[in-house]
Amino acid sequence: MTAPFIFLIAGEPSGDVLGARLMAALKQATGGQVRFAGIGGERMMAEGLDSLFPMEELTLMGLAELLPRLPGLIRRIDQTAAAILSSKPDAVVTIDAPDFCFRVLKKVRRADKGIRLIHYVAPTVWAWRPGRARKIAAFLDHLLVLLPFEPPYFEAVGLPATFVGHSIVEAGVERGDGPAFRARHGIAPDVPLLCVLPGSRRSEVRLLLPDFAATLAILKQRHPGLHVVIPTLGKVAAAVTAAAAQWPVPSLVVQGDEEKYDAMAASRVALAASGTVALELALARLPAVIAYRIHPLTFYLYRRLIRVKYANLVNIMLDRMLVPERLQQDCTPEKLAVAVDRLLSDPAARREQVDGVAQVARWLGQDGSQTPSQRAADAVLRVIAGAGAPGLSGGK
Repeated sequence: MTAPFIFLIAGEPSGDVLGARLMAALKQATGGQVRFAGIGGERMMAEGLDSLFPMEELTLMGLAELLPRLPGLIRRIDQTAAAILSSKPDAVVTIDAPDFCFRVLKKVRRADKGIRLIHYVAPTVWAWRPGRARKIAAFLDHLLVLLPFEPPYFEAVGLPATFVGHSIVEAGVERGDGPAFRARHGIAPDVPLLCVLPGSRRSEVRLLLPDFAATLAILKQRHPGLHVVIPTLGKVAAAVTAAAAQWPVPSLVVQGDEEKYDAMAASRVALAASGTVALELALARLPAVIAYRIHPLTFYLYRRLIRVKYANLVNIMLDRMLVPERLQQDCTPEKLAVAVDRLLSDPAARREQVDGVAQVARWLGQDGSQTPSQRAADAVLRVIAGAGAPGLSGGK
C-alpha cells in the first residue's frame, strides 16, 4: 500500500490541537508513511503541515462577526476546494469549523465523488438543528464523534459514525504540578489562587475581560489575599496581559500547556469562558464557574434554536447544573462573584464538583486502552482502505 495522502482542515485553536494529535497518531500507525496537506495552526504545522493559508482567517464566531468578512471567506472556500481537487488526496479530514468545512466538502463532493470525506467532531444535532444530520449525510463518508451518545443521531440517517473519545484526555491535564507552580512563581501554599481563563478568541476576550475585572474587585473584599493566574494563548496574550495589569488583585499571566495545567493544579477555583476549557477543568478536577457573552444579535438568534438546557458540556452530559453557568444577561460581575465566592469559601461545594466530574471523565475516554487520537487515526485509515470504522463501546 502506498503512503496515504490526507488533506486536513482545522479552523480554530481547538481544531488545531485535534489535528496535530491526529497527525501524530497517523504517523505512528503508518510508521511515518503518510503525507499531509491542508490548513492548520501552529500545532499542526509543527507536525509537518504546510498550511495553505493562516488558520486564523477562519477563527470566527457568530453571524454578526462573520458578515463583514464573508467575501474573503468565500474566496478561501473556493481556493481550498480547488487545492483538494488538484492534489487528489486519499481522504479529506475536516475538523470542527462546520461553516467553512462543510462548504468546502460540498464543492469537493460535487466535483469528485472518489475522494473520501471524513469530518471530525460531530455537529451538535442533539442541541440544535437536528435536521443537519440528514444534510451532512448527503456529502460525508464518515464522521468521527467525541461523545458516546452521538453515533445514533447520524447512523439513523445513513451516515457511519465512530465514537473515538475526546482528545482532550491526551493533554495530561490531570498531571499538573500545583506545588511546583506555586514555588516557581513565588506564591505561598496558603494563598487562595483563582485560575481565570477568558477564552482563546479575540471577540470573547474583549467581551469578558471587563466583567472579570469587576468580579475580582468584588471578590477582593471577601478574600483580601486572593491572587489570580491567567493562562492564555499567543494571539490574545497581549490583550490579556494589558488588562490583567489593571486588575485589583495580584495577577500572573502564563502561556503554554504545562504552565496552564500546573496553574490549574495550583488553583482553588476557576472562572472560565465557556468552551473546551470547561472539559480541561473537569479533567483537572478544578471546580469552576463558567461565563460567556456573545454579540447580542448572535445570542438572539441562537436562543430560538438551542434545544439543550446548558452551555457547559459537563452539565449537558450529566443533565444537571453541576458547574455554575452565568451566560449573557446573567454574566454580570455581581452574579459571577457570588458563584465564585461560594466555591472559594465552601469546601463541600468544591468537593461536589470534583466528585461529579469523575463520570464525565470516563465518558470522554480517559480510561481507554487507546487514546482518542489513535482510535481516530485507525478509523481514518480503515475508511481509506474501504473497511469501515468500528466504534468504541461506551455511553451514558
